[in-house]
Amino acid sequence: MPRDSEPRRVEIDRVIHEPARLLLVAHLYVVESADYVFLMQNTDFTWGNLSSHLSKLEEAGYVEIVKDFVGRKPHTMVKLTAAGRRAFDTYRRQMKGLLADLPE
Repeated sequence: MPRDSEPRRVEIDRVIHEPARLLLVAHLYVVESADYVFLMQNTDFTWGNLSSHLSKLEEAGYVEIVKDFVGRKPHTMVKLTAAGRRAFDTYRRQMKGLLADLPE
């Protein structure tokens, strides 16, 4: 088989590619920011599961997490960083290209 016919290698962002984190990033991509309650309601994640996945996204620099109080209740807001938005844009382009190359 000629070398030119080898499939091209695509480096997929494994942080975003994990299904739970992909779902979170997709939700955050279309809003300016979201609180934990919104994310929990839209993903059906538990508090601990949500926190774990957001921590991984935060470590990668993809989300910013701001914790404060509204009245006496803790309130946590999450938003995509510029790096997170770029990473998701890149991920989407890579996946579209990868899937477009598949035969029907």
